[in-house]
Amino acid sequence: MVTGRGIGVGLIGTGYMGKCHALAWNAVAPTFGDVARPRLVHLAEASGDLAARKAAELGFEKASGDWRRLVEDPEVDIVSVTTPNAFHAEMAIAALEAGKHVWCEKPMATSLADAEAMLAAAERAGTVTALGYNYIQNPATRHMKALIEAGAIGEVNHVRFEMDEDFMADGTAPFGWKSQKESGYGALDDFGVHPLSLLHVLVGPLTEVIADCAMPYATRPATGGRAVETHDIANILIHAGRVSGSILLNRSAWGRKGRIAVQVFGSEGTLAYDQERMNEIQIYEARGPLAGQGFRTILTGTVHPPYDKFIPAPGHGLGFNDLKVIEAHEILKKIAGEDAHLIDFAAGIAIERAVHAMARSFAERAWVRV
Repeated sequence: MVTGRGIGVGLIGTGYMGKCHALAWNAVAPTFGDVARPRLVHLAEASGDLAARKAAELGFEKASGDWRRLVEDPEVDIVSVTTPNAFHAEMAIAALEAGKHVWCEKPMATSLADAEAMLAAAERAGTVTALGYNYIQNPATRHMKALIEAGAIGEVNHVRFEMDEDFMADGTAPFGWKSQKESGYGALDDFGVHPLSLLHVLVGPLTEVIADCAMPYATRPATGGRAVETHDIANILIHAGRVSGSILLNRSAWGRKGRIAVQVFGSEGTLAYDQERMNEIQIYEARGPLAGQGFRTILTGTVHPPYDKFIPAPGHGLGFNDLKVIEAHEILKKIAGEDAHLIDFAAGIAIERAVHAMARSFAERAWVRV
């Protein structure tokens, strides 16, 4: 495992996900105990003043109002890219060309061409890349995968994924970057890539899709009003090889805060999970001594690694930021040459291609091969 000098970290962006990355880099060494403490070297923000303030808050040694200075810093070994989606490609490619490892938030990019350019840059650089699909790190999700692989529900034949939040539910909220076409498609990529990451890990990549999208608010308040350019709702029918299924997405679902509802149906049972109850799995078994007795609850605990690295007792529960700490640990494992549970750029391109196939399907009103 990683020993000696801690890796030098550069962080671009200090919003919601930027703070999550900073907290994870600060927590990964004391949580796991088998990695050197990362050195928080350089932080970049939109202005020098903001960067200096955030660097002091989060514990970074240097601050800059120009992200290019961070990328060029020889003391930075890995760059966390946590900026709005439209900036991912330029920043990640620059970091890779400078020989850095890259931890980039999802989605990879707002266009498939940019995502493929990021993959090409990663292949040229030969450094480690990771995409911010932290939900795959949940001990509950990992245990679901183990149950599927062990045949606990037989052969998987159907899946349903629903992701709902209400951060875009207020139609009177002002126009923002998530409603601009430059940010991507909306629910499909800013949002739906998380269920796709879970599908990718639990079942496998998509092979065929047909999508419908909806725009609950045609305009949002701005000077004179401004037309919304992205879709906040999407419904997709899918095939993943022989497995059929659906993905339902809604960024404007009042009352839903962090819902990712997963149902995996098999020939001998069913698994169910909801991110709003992220420390529980429901399992129904159609065979064996518990057959026909309804769903039972599996509560995550120390028998579901790496839960034990955080809390020595079951039932106390992990949180969202803990998943980012696990993700940071997986990245350090990968850099050290070990196997790691990550979606890198090479695997992530399949998710990007699925998103763009969905967008094409909606435009053409037809099934599209991924």
